[in-house]
Amino acid sequence: MAVYELKSAKQAPLSERGMIAWVRHNLLSSPVNIFFTILSLWILYILIPPLVKWFILDANISGHTKADCGGGGACWVFIKEKLKLFIYGFYPATELWRANLAIAISALSVVLVAMEKTPRKLKIGIILLLPFVAGGLLTGGFLGLQYIETSQWGGLLLTLVIALVGIVASFPIGLLLALGRQSKLPIIKTLSVFYIELIRGVPLITLLFMASVVLPLFFPEGVDFNKLIRALIGITLFQAAYVAENIRGGLQAISKGQYEAGSALGLTYWKQMRLVILPQAIKVAIPNLVGSFIALLMDTSLVMIIGLYDLLSTVTLASSDRDWLGMSTEGFVFVAIIYWILNFTMSRYSKNLEKKLDTNNRD
Repeated sequence: MAVYELKSAKQAPLSERGMIAWVRHNLLSSPVNIFFTILSLWILYILIPPLVKWFILDANISGHTKADCGGGGACWVFIKEKLKLFIYGFYPATELWRANLAIAISALSVVLVAMEKTPRKLKIGIILLLPFVAGGLLTGGFLGLQYIETSQWGGLLLTLVIALVGIVASFPIGLLLALGRQSKLPIIKTLSVFYIELIRGVPLITLLFMASVVLPLFFPEGVDFNKLIRALIGITLFQAAYVAENIRGGLQAISKGQYEAGSALGLTYWKQMRLVILPQAIKVAIPNLVGSFIALLMDTSLVMIIGLYDLLSTVTLASSDRDWLGMSTEGFVFVAIIYWILNFTMSRYSKNLEKKLDTNNRD
């Protein structure tokens, strides 16, 4: 009898399931929604066809010079001919295998660190070794590898180096600053608050100038850091202040009972923080942290102020070539796509991480 009733059960109407139901409930549920749906479709109708025509249909792909571009479409020949500059900057052509290997190792390391199944000790080892392995490959000067000045690095390679170092190096510093700001010791708390508020009140471009001009004055005579090292120090110190505030927000979201529970278990302060408080605080702070890291990736373009050619500045440089004048639009579109891919990847990863760590909506 139960089987018969199951077979004879009718499915929900088509208007209440699938894509039709989603459109009906989300786009056509009220007169206001209908109006904005029609307005949005009209705007898309105006914008998309010309964009597709310029981007794909009338685009120029084959050729080697500006003369090969015509028809009013995008000149992707410019991107093709300048691709090495956009990706590697002025890195020597004969040594590009080293840059490719360093990028591949870095990408694999990021994937391994992001994977949940990777052992914690292996993650820590990867984070500690990656700067030496990738940096050694890019710089050289040992094992017969040609030494390459950091001034020759550029393009996407330089952008990724600055972003990765800034993110990885600023996190532990920001974590200590956040704990220092929550400390009951007046000196530590005062110093942490002073540093955070001072850095947050100064634009990044000012810190880059200070790192490039003022920082060398604090070192003994004969000790000289190149521009990239100075920029990395400035960006790391700047980002650490924002990481500290994001983590502090997570710490304030933890109830007092969690601290009392750790104390009741007889845990020391550092064990209590490592095992009970920080995992919860960082989980709460993930959206803000990722937003801060995305902002850092965008801010890497400011290094052109101190003479470093990142991805964005290489486009400006290439479009000023007299043989490719007027091609800046294609270059900026290319850069926008690269930045969007990187930012979207970080955003999606953080979203998935939030879902995995969510303990409030589990069945």
